[in-house]
Amino acid sequence: MINTVMLVGRLVQDPEIIERENGSKVSRVTLAVNRKFKSSDGIYHTDFIDCVLWNNFAKNVNDYCSKGDLIGIRGRIQVDVYEKDGIKRKITDVIAESVTFLSSMKNKEEVKELKEE
Repeated sequence: MINTVMLVGRLVQDPEIIERENGSKVSRVTLAVNRKFKSSDGIYHTDFIDCVLWNNFAKNVNDYCSKGDLIGIRGRIQVDVYEKDGIKRKITDVIAESVTFLSSMKNKEEVKELKEE
């Protein structure tokens, strides 16, 4: 069986790292991924896909990326079921197994600042 997902999208918000009690680091990010086709209204819609980054992936994305940056994520889909207030709920995430930086606004701003000096 195969469970592989490849996404290219823009970060919806600045990444944040949470350090867990066992010392591992985790970051939950949302990617805005445009669809390749128009809807019946003639509009390209966007899917907002939740992704989980662990340890070095979380640190690197936090250090080098910000809202609006284009990144690629290869990973797997993970579905967790839990119960809250007697109602079963389901959450679907993409767990990153590799991350590629495709554009970074932080780098562009740093280069701009260096050129202005």
